[in-house]
Amino acid sequence: MGKRAGKPDSGGLAREAHIVAHCIRKEKGHSYAELVDRISLMPEVCDRLGVHPDAPPDPSTFYYSFDRYAMYIWRALLRISAQQHPQSGRVALDSTFFEREQASQHYLQRCGRNVKTVKATTLTDTESLVVLDVHCCIEREHDTKAGPRVVR
Repeated sequence: MGKRAGKPDSGGLAREAHIVAHCIRKEKGHSYAELVDRISLMPEVCDRLGVHPDAPPDPSTFYYSFDRYAMYIWRALLRISAQQHPQSGRVALDSTFFEREQASQHYLQRCGRNVKTVKATTLTDTESLVVLDVHCCIEREHDTKAGPRVVR
């Protein structure tokens, strides 16, 4: 995952430890506070992540790290997870617009942007319904332009 997966400049947990912690949290359905409690009860996991069981990081450490990764990291994780599922070889493209205005109005005002919708184009296996790839953009790009990129 390049330079961004190593130890952060300011010290602290390695970035791959954050990604693994997020995967554990999502798989088990834990909140961030529960994640920290659960990790501190697993000495082998603590050892692999570089976390001391008696002094686990604050839940906000994981909460804020979730949004700091570039899209290419999440797409790499998506490809790795999609390869673990059986694939039929038949796929479908689907494009959907998501309204951003309600969920992030405060953010949009703070950064001076006026993004109302995000277009997500997914490549999905038709039998297993596994999402193989996703492309997000804030411009009204036509499917004939986004589709070939997603398929490639």
